[in-house]
Amino acid sequence: MRKARSFDPEKYRDNPKMIAEYLNVALATDDTAVIVKAIGDMLRAQGVARISEKSGLRREGLYRSFEGHRVPGFDTVLKVLLALDVRLVTQSHG
Repeated sequence: MRKARSFDPEKYRDNPKMIAEYLNVALATDDTAVIVKAIGDMLRAQGVARISEKSGLRREGLYRSFEGHRVPGFDTVLKVLLALDVRLVTQSHG
């Protein structure tokens, strides 16, 4: 069995390309909990206060939305992704 690597936030700090790669892996799982956790990881790696300021969302709300116990609203997800300097792009499976 492969051992899971620990999450290194420094690897993703101020690096939109790495953030996008990390989130694409999570999105490919089709698992909402994994996706929300990945966005939360990136949120914390960039600094919740910083993302709060860039997104216009309250820090406390961001912590609650991405702690893994609930699913954030789509508008919240979009605002956070834009604050992370990434965006969702659709692609066909065919």
